[in-house]
Amino acid sequence: MVERTVIGHIAGAVTRYRRRVAGPLDLRFVRSYVDIDDLPHVNTEVAFVGRSNVGKSSLLNALAQRKNLAKTSKTPGATRLMNAFELAPAHSLRWLMDLPGYGFARVSKAEQAKWATMLSTYIEERENLVSVVLLIDGAVGPTALDLQTVEWLESLGRPITYVATKADKVKPSRSKKRRTELTDKLEVQRSEVTWVSAEKGTGIPELRSRIRDLLGAS
Repeated sequence: MVERTVIGHIAGAVTRYRRRVAGPLDLRFVRSYVDIDDLPHVNTEVAFVGRSNVGKSSLLNALAQRKNLAKTSKTPGATRLMNAFELAPAHSLRWLMDLPGYGFARVSKAEQAKWATMLSTYIEERENLVSVVLLIDGAVGPTALDLQTVEWLESLGRPITYVATKADKVKPSRSKKRRTELTDKLEVQRSEVTWVSAEKGTGIPELRSRIRDLLGAS
């Protein structure tokens, strides 16, 4: 009887731990920033980076299991500022930054140049940035811009966490080949890429756990 009770307590503890590390990220929107000089000091920070239509905002909402945490739009380029989110508890100073996308946003060249400057200044100068979560469109594969971004991040010595979005858009018959093509182009191991679908929930628990680890919140 005692043995069963102990086993029950252990099983319950394991279940609670799994729910904690793989459950929704308790994120709250802090504010939007234009200038890196306005950003406060934080303990740890990860930044979401990717092409304008890669699905950053949808992924953030899926990670938090909330529909409107991050603004989504059918028109690429919904994220135009550096948006800061804090992982609970309040004042933990464990931040997740949603940065403007690069590539195909339908805005003026001047606006695109502004975003590029904002992005590059942040990545190059931000202290306590523990990883750049680089989102690659899994249905399209790495583009020339994606590969240039990888090269740039590596030249800066910034750790990269690779995430392939829109896994549900890849036909099952092409999934294995597409995953091989993606990792070959990125020159990484398959284990280094987390495939996710914000719509279907594929890979979301694994990515939640990874982000908690990066932010030191496991």
